[in-house]
Amino acid sequence: LEKTVSFVKSRLENAEAGHDWWHILRVLNNSEKIAKEYPEANMRVIQLSALLHDIADAKFHAGDEEVGIEIAREHLQELDIPTSDRQHILNIMNFISYKGGFDEGKFDSLEFRIIQDADRLDALGAIGIARTFSYGGYKGNPFFDPAIPPNMNMSREEYKKSNAPTVNHFYEKLFLLRDLMKTQKGKEMAEERHQFMELYLQHFYTEWGLEKPFG
Repeated sequence: LEKTVSFVKSRLENAEAGHDWWHILRVLNNSEKIAKEYPEANMRVIQLSALLHDIADAKFHAGDEEVGIEIAREHLQELDIPTSDRQHILNIMNFISYKGGFDEGKFDSLEFRIIQDADRLDALGAIGIARTFSYGGYKGNPFFDPAIPPNMNMSREEYKKSNAPTVNHFYEKLFLLRDLMKTQKGKEMAEERHQFMELYLQHFYTEWGLEKPFG
């Protein structure tokens, strides 16, 4: 575990603020909190998956979803863990990302549910809002345009390449995550964060001077 922590910190030293070491640490903390409800879960798989899940996010590697998997594979080969655990971790990494919701249901395990909920929790609430605007600024996207409504019918490729205003992302992803949580603890934690985001946007539109957000 210590070796992987050092490895991840080094790899993400100059990462975008929403996908840096602190994101990894929050996901690790979330996953450990959820895992307390499931004593039968493989904690080694959970902890290593949390640490490695964003080692090379495809968004920062021209959309290549294999980069992170290969980096993690090489690192895992250096660790003294069973081959089955290594493959489990790689499977979790391969399917954890939202990707427009197109991969839902393609892989499942208790550990996967815990890690995916932990990662999605970091996309919600006050931290989720900060991360969303951080990434939108990183891409140079406008943060809001009342004339551009959310696109709720994007293809997988459209979702990956979207440069829509940042507020649209709340509707296209963030507000959908609460109902996609797979653990009871994850659902409970997501509810409070979801409500906070709704309240935030209510204030946002009021301060903008809008009676309704789009149109």
